[in-house]
Amino acid sequence: MRSTKFLSLLPFVHLAMAQKSWTFVQQGNSGVIPLELINLSPTLALIFPTASPAWAGLWHFDTNTATPLEVKTNSFCAGGAFISNGTLVSVGGQPEDDIPGWGNATDGRMAIRLFGPCTSANGTGPGCTVFEDPENLHLVVTRWYPTALRIADGSLMIMGGQRHPHDNNIEFFPPRKGEEGTVRPSKFLNDTLPANLFPRSQVLPSGHILMIANNKSAVYDVDTNTELMRLPDLPNGVRIGVPFDGFAQLLPLSPPLYEPTVLACGGSNKTDTITVEEMSNQDVATTQCSRITLTAAGIAAGWEVEHLPDPRLLPETVLLPNGDVVIINGAHTGYSGYPSVGDSGAINGNADHPATTPIMYKPSLPSGQRLTQVGLPTSPIPRMYHSSAVLTAKGNIMVAASNPHPFVLTADNNPNNYSYPSEYRVEYLNPDFITNGSPRPVISSSPSKLAFNAQGTITVTIPASLAAGELQVSLIDMGYITHGWHAGQRLVFLEHTLSGNKLTITAPPNGNIYAPGPGWIYVVADGVWSEGVQIMIGDGGNPPRPAQGVPVSITSV
Repeated sequence: MRSTKFLSLLPFVHLAMAQKSWTFVQQGNSGVIPLELINLSPTLALIFPTASPAWAGLWHFDTNTATPLEVKTNSFCAGGAFISNGTLVSVGGQPEDDIPGWGNATDGRMAIRLFGPCTSANGTGPGCTVFEDPENLHLVVTRWYPTALRIADGSLMIMGGQRHPHDNNIEFFPPRKGEEGTVRPSKFLNDTLPANLFPRSQVLPSGHILMIANNKSAVYDVDTNTELMRLPDLPNGVRIGVPFDGFAQLLPLSPPLYEPTVLACGGSNKTDTITVEEMSNQDVATTQCSRITLTAAGIAAGWEVEHLPDPRLLPETVLLPNGDVVIINGAHTGYSGYPSVGDSGAINGNADHPATTPIMYKPSLPSGQRLTQVGLPTSPIPRMYHSSAVLTAKGNIMVAASNPHPFVLTADNNPNNYSYPSEYRVEYLNPDFITNGSPRPVISSSPSKLAFNAQGTITVTIPASLAAGELQVSLIDMGYITHGWHAGQRLVFLEHTLSGNKLTITAPPNGNIYAPGPGWIYVVADGVWSEGVQIMIGDGGNPPRPAQGVPVSITSV
């Protein structure tokens, strides 16, 4: 029987909606389960699915359909990111026969998969296939649930993805000079076992790396291979690593200081020594939502604690062009993973009580006023384990997938009547100005490439109804999305001046603020954003890139 422990909390949860200004719209069927989702262009997204007819595919935004791609290695549970030349790199994956019936791809744990740049609108041109050469192009060690992060020289720092003590490490793609065929042991990753898969990591404006795993955080210097400091643990015993999944998101960076603040929300306050026999899918997730500013003063002040309107496990974040954060998908109780907990009951899954109403986080508001569900709709579709969400060029959010079982179950093929079958329906979460067709900024021309600290000109039309409001220009890396973790997702507000319909923007000063590589530009007027346009930041060359741009005075660690 399902516990009423969580349900008893509902009278105290702010679920009533005053006005539904955002709208969920169902459009299309993914055909595969997009547990890994990467926005490639205004017309295409790349999918690496779970148990499906294909191990990769392209999602076509114009038709809301998917087409398969050939992949040699098992891409399930991989990580990835774009590098400085615009190539998407997917790393790691699943053992060949780890799950019965999935043996149509070879062991993916040492795989390196390259895609693009794909410039074709329909995904049929050069660069629109997955390249693999497992014998000659591969990782140094096996990795399952790794994080890949584009760093200041445009290469990838690949971390984690090991499950055994004293076997947690870091490597780079391409390998750093003198480090070919080697890895860097990581005491931090060993110290955060057993809950350190997909370590939540961010590039700080100093060029240092923030790593968060389990309930711990560290700042790491890539150039000296030195752990510089440990930050205070997440408050109140909360953990955000697998299987207690919460999120950690770098909030938008603003000039001139680019002070970094990190938000860590959801997860669980259960001990990491809990056994699967002791776990229940009725164990209530935490409402805790904490942030810390990574300056000397911010670290001394510690984590500032707020609370979500409801408990969240497996939540994910989407950065909006105006700087707000949508928290979406997941469940209110349980744990991540395929069915393994001791008390799964009729649910036959690790999590229960779907979280179907998004939450908006407004970073600029005072504490206690930042989190709200007012104006946000409720979806009829549970998005549990292996769901995904991504910002699109149109400015809405694609929401897809859910597959809490190691096999595909649909409404028509669910013989045991499990509560949460596999989900192929795709939704879009639309802001009110898209739903209503209201006026919004329109970008008619923009630079396709911009060097660091250089200026470029955007031709833009600002509707008269929005002209009196604040003007913002956001540069966004949408990240590599998998298992609720948006690796590398980042928003940098750009300095700008508007004269008539000519908007002069200044690129980030250097690769520490925004690592060289592809991104998206949105113009925001009075909180309403344009459609996005793609841009290459930096010279677009192969990694590692030499230092570009200019140094800036920063206060972050």
